[in-house]
Amino acid sequence: MVRAALLQMTTGIDPAANAATIVSAVAEARAGGAAMMFTPEMSGMLDRMRSRAKDSIRTEGEDTVLAAVREAAAREGLWVHLGSLAIEREDGLWANRAFVIDDTGAIRARYDKIHMFDVDLATGESWRESNAYAAGDRVVTVETPVGRLGLAICYDIRFPVLFEALGNARCDVIAIPAAFTVPTGKAHWHLMQRARAVEASAYVLCPAQVGSHEDGRETYGHSLAVDPWGEVLLDMGGEAPGLGYAEIDPARIAEVRAQLPSLANRRAIAT
Repeated sequence: MVRAALLQMTTGIDPAANAATIVSAVAEARAGGAAMMFTPEMSGMLDRMRSRAKDSIRTEGEDTVLAAVREAAAREGLWVHLGSLAIEREDGLWANRAFVIDDTGAIRARYDKIHMFDVDLATGESWRESNAYAAGDRVVTVETPVGRLGLAICYDIRFPVLFEALGNARCDVIAIPAAFTVPTGKAHWHLMQRARAVEASAYVLCPAQVGSHEDGRETYGHSLAVDPWGEVLLDMGGEAPGLGYAEIDPARIAEVRAQLPSLANRRAIAT
């Protein structure tokens, strides 16, 4: 059994304050016996006012949140999955980028969110992620203390082809950090996270943003850990930030894949 820690956050517009929250959680997670900690989408800054946010978005080498978390990971000897940061790319565009950081502070993997959240909700909320962010184009997996980890971010969850690829890669765990809106969260959050776990016969870890944020948005919370059978092992609720824990059992993955070998039985379908 390997213990994973999930950090539920109410990220604000100040990267320094958000970095301090994550760094403190790294120490708490290590003391709590975790081998790896997972944070939500946009852990470093959550700001829908892009004219203001641009002043804080930096390249990887200049990003203060990334640097602080790498230092904390090395100091505590803990792997960290930074759910995502807003990062300036070499071409001047922005990426919604996840990082897997090992217990020496080295970056082991990067994943740029593939699917952009461009929607108009019935509540009147309108989101155009593609106006500011460039989409990624690669499926990413990496070996970690919790097993082979597949990476996704938030809106990616609605696109089964990505999770088919992660299932074919025989991921043990899939991370789906998020900043889900409240209406879409109430309708689909638990349903889709459980479905993705069942489809991939893998654990799904979903650290989430929660509550009222400085930029005026409301996020759904309910950070989840789901086992390969679709059983919810951890639900952190929709009220407050905090740190939660889930146990990853490699034997459970093998058991489920033996009982229901959907990955082995999968066939290509001509169209």
